[in-house]
Amino acid sequence: MVADLAVRNVKILDGTGGPQRDGDVAVEGDRIVAVGELGTAVVGPSTETIDGNGSCLSPGFVDVHTHDDGALLRHPDMAFKLAQGCTSVVIGNCGFSAAPARPGEADPSGLIGVRPTWSDLAGFAEAVADARPAVNAVALIGHNSIRRLVMGDERREPTGPELAEMAGHVALAMDQGACGLSTGLIYEPGRYSATDEVIALARESSAGGGIYASHIRNEADRLLDAIDEAITIGREADLAVQISHHKAAGRRNWGKVAESLARIDEANAAGADITLDVYPYTAGSGPMAQYFDVDRIDPELAAVIRFASCPAFRHYEGRMAVDVAAEQGVSAVDVIRQVLTAPEGDRTICIQFIIDEADIETNLQHPLMMIGSDGVVDLRGQPHPRLFGTFPRILAHYVRDRGILTLEEAVHRMTDLSCRRFGLVDRGVVREGALADLVLFDPDRVTDTATYDDPKQEPVGIDAVVVNGRIAYRSGVHTGVGAGRMLHHGRSSS
Repeated sequence: MVADLAVRNVKILDGTGGPQRDGDVAVEGDRIVAVGELGTAVVGPSTETIDGNGSCLSPGFVDVHTHDDGALLRHPDMAFKLAQGCTSVVIGNCGFSAAPARPGEADPSGLIGVRPTWSDLAGFAEAVADARPAVNAVALIGHNSIRRLVMGDERREPTGPELAEMAGHVALAMDQGACGLSTGLIYEPGRYSATDEVIALARESSAGGGIYASHIRNEADRLLDAIDEAITIGREADLAVQISHHKAAGRRNWGKVAESLARIDEANAAGADITLDVYPYTAGSGPMAQYFDVDRIDPELAAVIRFASCPAFRHYEGRMAVDVAAEQGVSAVDVIRQVLTAPEGDRTICIQFIIDEADIETNLQHPLMMIGSDGVVDLRGQPHPRLFGTFPRILAHYVRDRGILTLEEAVHRMTDLSCRRFGLVDRGVVREGALADLVLFDPDRVTDTATYDDPKQEPVGIDAVVVNGRIAYRSGVHTGVGAGRMLHHGRSSS
């Protein structure tokens, strides 16, 4: 057996959180076939060799919270993720998923960005396979997408037949490879659902071996109540829970994440199975129309809004609402209302500076905290820098500069822990027989370069990325091999 690829002279971080060790890694086809010192029986003249020069080799990073559903088709090179070292993404978060869908119908959320030619997850997976994306993806099935398909934006409980139809969509998606059900209970139409509705749908995920991932109903004044609801859903539906982008939003709530984490620890000690993810920035981002009532615009929130993508006023992109307002001699509330009531105003993506840096560090210190970028893929505007910088920022700022995490623990949270939670079998570890998703990086040099003013910048210090045994990125060059796959929850692939 002669390997197709060998990465030599590296410090191996195997993803389990154990200590790094010196060695080499050999790959044949899409799998790791040897770890340690490689002899001539493994490395021959035909073997492509990368000299790691003492850098770290780890499993490819897994972005557990993305809105990359449509990006897999619109931007199959996935350059903004690949350059970070990400080899797999979890799509369908916050209750918004590319499937199920009505073929030809525009996506009302603005997060998918493609007109579907499919009706279910299997059809979407075929479309992704045809696009030959650079990274792997596993899908959550979105409650908002299901509810809108069945009920539109009705502000009421579903009828019995409607609930059964929604449950059928979840069950079918689980059969077709989804890793669970996601909700976005602050968004339309999910905000109109009662807890019992979500429990009923979560039971279908549980029956299929999946999880419940939630953008909980409130991340601000009623954060603890929303955490309690997520705990209840997990208990009543008998499944594991993932709390998405855990935060305490708004200055008056800063520090509350410690109480929230304590409540989760208490639930886990009593038999629950709850994990979380976080992005390493003090600003969030999303569809602006979902955060404001145009008749009662919150001036406190308006004061911390930056426009990321604004089709109605492209010249606002990259600017704070307060700065636009000062220029026009009006209030930030007036500017927000101007944008929201304009044609295509509902397509605006904003950035909100609502998070305390100390809370980010508190989150990262929790052993069940994973990493998710939560980036919105609109490359025409000025997106949140987390789209390009999340994983290098963890390694550079929170590991190297702040010492909040050890390197081994950070890699574990971004690889093995994430793969086990979302059912990515034979991934997230460097061991013989595992699928060869790998990232070579220099821990002393890795740095995120994306900023709010210049967000579409790839990081430095990520030297090579291997996806399913193929070199997808090396020395700043995207190879375009398109080796990514749509993954089926709980199954290995070969």
